[in-house]
Amino acid sequence: MMEKISGFVIRKSGPFSTRKNDTCLPTHTNTKPRPKFQVKALLGHCLYRRVVIWTLCIFAFLTVVLFDPHLTTQSRNVLRVVHGSKGLVQESPITPERIIFQNQDSVVVDAPKLEAVHQVKLGFKVGAAEDDISNAVPNDISGDALSNTPNRITDNTFTYIPSDGPDRVPEGAPKNTLKGDIPKNDIHQQDISQDGENEEDGEDGENEEDTEDGPKWLRYKHLDGYYRGLRALVQPSDYKPEYPKSKPSNPSESTPTPPHHTKLPEPAIYRPQPDYNSNEWRKNYVHVNPCYIDRTKKVPVPDLYAYRGLVQGQPEAAIGSHEALGLRSDVCFDRFGRYGPYGLGYSLDRGGLSESLDIESEGSETVWEQSGQINWNEIDWAEAQDRCFSANQGRFFTGNQTQDAELAATGRKKLHRTAIVVRTYVGFKWTAHAVLNFRAMISELNLQSGGEYDVHFLLHVRDNNAPIWADLATAQEIIDTYVPPEFHGLCTLWSEAQMKLFYPGNFGDTYENPSNADIHGVYRSAHMPLQHFAMMHPEYEHFWNWEMDMRWTGSYYELFDRLGKWGAKQSRVGAWERSAKYYIPGLHGSWENFTELVNREIQSSNRRPLLGPVTFAGKLALNQGENFMPASCASGSELSQCGVGEEADLITLNPLFDADESGWVFAGDVTGYQTALPKPPRRCSIVTASRLSRRLLSVMHEETWRLHHSMFSEMFPSTMAFHHGLKAVFAPHPVFIDRGWPQKEIDKAFNGGKDHSTGGHGSPFDLNNEHNHKGTTWYYNSEFAGLLWRRWLGYAQMDGRGKNGGRAGEGAMRGGREEEQNPANSGRLCLRSMLVHPIKWEDPTEKED
Repeated sequence: MMEKISGFVIRKSGPFSTRKNDTCLPTHTNTKPRPKFQVKALLGHCLYRRVVIWTLCIFAFLTVVLFDPHLTTQSRNVLRVVHGSKGLVQESPITPERIIFQNQDSVVVDAPKLEAVHQVKLGFKVGAAEDDISNAVPNDISGDALSNTPNRITDNTFTYIPSDGPDRVPEGAPKNTLKGDIPKNDIHQQDISQDGENEEDGEDGENEEDTEDGPKWLRYKHLDGYYRGLRALVQPSDYKPEYPKSKPSNPSESTPTPPHHTKLPEPAIYRPQPDYNSNEWRKNYVHVNPCYIDRTKKVPVPDLYAYRGLVQGQPEAAIGSHEALGLRSDVCFDRFGRYGPYGLGYSLDRGGLSESLDIESEGSETVWEQSGQINWNEIDWAEAQDRCFSANQGRFFTGNQTQDAELAATGRKKLHRTAIVVRTYVGFKWTAHAVLNFRAMISELNLQSGGEYDVHFLLHVRDNNAPIWADLATAQEIIDTYVPPEFHGLCTLWSEAQMKLFYPGNFGDTYENPSNADIHGVYRSAHMPLQHFAMMHPEYEHFWNWEMDMRWTGSYYELFDRLGKWGAKQSRVGAWERSAKYYIPGLHGSWENFTELVNREIQSSNRRPLLGPVTFAGKLALNQGENFMPASCASGSELSQCGVGEEADLITLNPLFDADESGWVFAGDVTGYQTALPKPPRRCSIVTASRLSRRLLSVMHEETWRLHHSMFSEMFPSTMAFHHGLKAVFAPHPVFIDRGWPQKEIDKAFNGGKDHSTGGHGSPFDLNNEHNHKGTTWYYNSEFAGLLWRRWLGYAQMDGRGKNGGRAGEGAMRGGREEEQNPANSGRLCLRSMLVHPIKWEDPTEKED
């Protein structure tokens, strides 16, 4: 949603002043009497010789002044550095009117703070730490899943070190590094200072002189551990991350040299689903029937593969963590273990996708030993999902409140179902990797879970004249033209003209509309079709809003299941304050420590925690009422347990920040409220990927159709949860960073807003600060996400290094088949589970200039 922002803004960074012309420094004066100019001293003896010498000196001086690029070129623009577009920003001086659309045509109101906490009579206790999430979500995996495959990953049976052990480095490889793993122009960067905490400018820099007019993070050293491969795999107990570095107990202790196995380790089947055949499961839940890909029930669902162990030196997450969410952090995934079961690495005539036939593939045949190379040409995913649900229908609630109340009171435990709603559009370029990604998603979320999740595609038809809701032939023709056949049955079509029919009427005035888009348009109101979809599908309790350019290196079931369990475990007390900050484990310690830190910040600020619905001038009541607080929050209950065990209504993947005075360009895009009054209090989460509950979408639906309220797409769901007292949390999933940022600098850049949060003045979502996300793996403007993802897929990429700190598309070509096949190299990449976004292209042939 935010990809159009960079086109709205034109700005320029000024040159750094030198001490010579710094107006803050006193003007130098000399009190000594100045001697009179002596012509004789200049001409004196040997006049001719002196004239020649002076002429040459003057000529040399002019040559330096006129032709030295450091003196004659303009200072490098910040946006040129961080956007990678040399023609993006003009060199004329910045003026306020050139920041287009910011505060333009807005109603200026001096708004008092009206975020009054609804009067829930509860005390506030500091120090109630939450239990470790691992107690609720087991990290280990044992037993069998839907098929009796004995090769399941367990802590006892997983063999991850090859039989020959760590051999010597092949002849010709450097002693301290593996040839091909470290870029030639960046070998000096391996000596990252202890803890990465050198706070003096320039100490962490690659070349401070080259980056003095760019963002500070460009001076931090690139991290190399991401690009080591499977031959450097070690046991989790021997793993030492390149970043962040912990202080050694022994001062003489040095960073271990990565091993170099001559034989690649072998992966094993990875199943994060519960053991559906265990006695414990059968005692508490309805039996799970296995699901199959084909109608004849002869082709079972293939398994994902992983490596038990970690690549030595691979950095840990800089923001968020696996441990906090209950995700396994002791395994890694390569491209064949992830996508090989779904058609990567074998040809179309054998049922694959003919993708990655020209990349390094040593040992990849292991992933097909159990399942064989499945022919995916005739698959119908809608039928497969329906068959799986039908075989397990008795496991789930129905969506009918009366029936579900009866089901909950009798028999074994029933589960609510979740829809993964993937947003796509007419004209989206389906590629082989996109097909692989969604085959994996459906297999892991639906077929391997006995129908717990369904995957849908919400297809935006841009032609408002197409009668997609009136003529089935027209709708089918659009699907046939723009969607691969295997996904046809999963598509639900919508258009902006259709939304005007579902949500008619006058929406009233808007405080600001910087995009100048229509209120029913996808850019401003992407929530409208999702709301309608939820109203049409009562069988689902939760809806994940997902996008086509997002990828996850691990199991999709593990991701969505753990996020949901983590959200239910969170207390409502302090949830809004915790969700407004980035969790930085290298600085904050454990999640429990972080929770205590936020509690202390609330207490020391003399603010009450935000709990329950908020009141503000002009707020209107819902027909369905405002009673969304659970019984655990009732008066007399233990406050720390308020909301614990309650499913979250909103789970976001970026902080829920206060949009007021944050500098975010769409903070004022608020429609349907009384513009004579101050703007209502707002919360926002950049990137629309999130899980929304049925009751939140029902609230949004009523606010839209009855009250004619709306806000920008990334602000409306979180603000509605905020206004009406629904449970909302930001899940601290692991986000990786491409450089060795000092931990305190991450905190300054990403939690630099009001009250040490991501909101208000100093927000990382301010237009002037968003460049800090360029080197992360998860943000709409990230450059590192695509680079790392394509290297993991096995494609050569420009490494983004070089003068001025480097940027996307610069540096040296690294990775690819030749480098990964080099015996002195550590092989193909193996990464821990991580979300990456945005992925606009994968195979280099797909890149559009």
